[in-house]
Amino acid sequence: MRNHPMRTIVAAALVAMALPAAAGPERITWPAGFAEDYVLYLQVDRHDRNRVRFMYVNPEADAQARGGEALPDGTVLIMADRDAQLDSDGNPVIGPDGRFVATGDFTNIFVMEKGAGWGEGQPADMRNGDWDYAWFQPDGQLKPDAQYGGCFSCHAYRDERDFTFTYAKFLIDQGR
Repeated sequence: MRNHPMRTIVAAALVAMALPAAAGPERITWPAGFAEDYVLYLQVDRHDRNRVRFMYVNPEADAQARGGEALPDGTVLIMADRDAQLDSDGNPVIGPDGRFVATGDFTNIFVMEKGAGWGEGQPADMRNGDWDYAWFQPDGQLKPDAQYGGCFSCHAYRDERDFTFTYAKFLIDQGR
């Protein structure tokens, strides 16, 4: 029996659907509206870069984690940078709250997302549970020259806190 091209296409599609999504930032969806719709849990002034970093978590994951449960699949953590306003001497302007005053739009948006089976797509030495990473530009497009090895290697040392830094610390500080 001759192999029909349509059978080959259908068989390949069925195999692809049975496998976990290929590792990489392409499977992370741009979190449109995150600054309004997500929970802002931390702001960090970066003195070395004259930037303000805003840390967000999607509300569903936040509610579950605050309730004492593990971060679920579908958790989205965001670290979004804005420039600090500078004075005439080039120093960051400090607001009445003692923090840098952020100015302009976000310049970089880093997303860490957890998906069922996502770790299977990573080499064992780069696996961070089921987390993956993406670096977005302000227009929602992936940064074309982004490198993700540093994300995986840095977060690998946080396995006792589900590979997270600031959100795990936030929960600890909240008494969870």
